[in-house]
Amino acid sequence: MCRWIAYHGKPVFLETLVAAPERSLIAQSIHARQAPSPTNGDGFGLGWYGERDEPGLYREVRPAWSDENLRSICSQVRSRLFFAHVRASTGASSAHANCHPFVRDRRMFMHNGQIGNYAAVKRRVEALIPDDCYGERFGSTDSEALFLAAFGAGLTDDPVAAMAMTLQRIAAIMTQSGVREPLRFTSALSDGQTIWAFRWASDDQAPSLYYRRGDDGALTIVSEPLDGETGCWREAPQGSVLIARAGCDIELRCMNSEIRRVA
Repeated sequence: MCRWIAYHGKPVFLETLVAAPERSLIAQSIHARQAPSPTNGDGFGLGWYGERDEPGLYREVRPAWSDENLRSICSQVRSRLFFAHVRASTGASSAHANCHPFVRDRRMFMHNGQIGNYAAVKRRVEALIPDDCYGERFGSTDSEALFLAAFGAGLTDDPVAAMAMTLQRIAAIMTQSGVREPLRFTSALSDGQTIWAFRWASDDQAPSLYYRRGDDGALTIVSEPLDGETGCWREAPQGSVLIARAGCDIELRCMNSEIRRVA
């Protein structure tokens, strides 16, 4: 399983969350406390929104703790909305194209979880990707396939319904293929203005997800707290989606009801 951070608020240097805290993302890449595997050394990635239409992206196959450029970039790049991710592979190779976040147009996506026994359903899952998106399938991960498949379910118009429908379709494929392993989906999606953070699993054992609103209104969403304290962090309920729009309160919606609705 992976570890990640999503931030939405006043512009800050990326190092504020990626490198500086006691339990920073770099620290979690060496020793995560709330993951089955403590080490997340199969690459990392940064994605941030700035002055251009599409987000900036930096991905590397080396572990986050050993890349001499990561701290320098994080100390120089300032953003009001950014993602950071350290990867623990569930099967796909360590390659730049397999590192998160994934970007299509203005939309950015990262994931912690897995499609159980993906090799058994890979061909059918990839068939869900629309033709106009398939040319942007650069890697071999289940995460990227799921992201692109969601465009075929209406991701541009209604991200929550599109993700719910995509998960429903993949879960059905897994059942039809006799896959007993779970589908686990804790992820973040953004269009540069809003963040949608999902926490869902077919076996009700979704990877952890926490969030915190700062005194200045900034929102930080994480796989696990960035410090030794848990009291200031709220855990997102399993089967939920957290929606954070600029200047608005956080909205929590039931993901399970969305999935049942589109079934």
